[in-house]
Amino acid sequence: MTNRDRDLPAEIANLIETVTAKIRSMTVDRAENAITWSALGIMLAIIAILAVIWLLVAFFRAFGELVGQELAYAITGGILIVVGALVWMRRFPQDDSGQE
Repeated sequence: MTNRDRDLPAEIANLIETVTAKIRSMTVDRAENAITWSALGIMLAIIAILAVIWLLVAFFRAFGELVGQELAYAITGGILIVVGALVWMRRFPQDDSGQE
């Protein structure tokens, strides 16, 4: 095959297309995937937070009907304070070896 037989413009176009496809797969496609998953994660987090809030409201209203509003406030507040204190104590896990 001589140099005249080769279709140089077509080979250059194919090379450019191959390189741009490779660069796109390494950048744009990965970014698109990351953006899609982060958007889904944000939506799932919002739905989970709303579900927890609705469950707390439903629990409090049902509990208020059983024992009265004042006692329901006191018991619910006490439960939340205890849970908050437990979470606060576990924010820095203690190392058993004594080294910091």
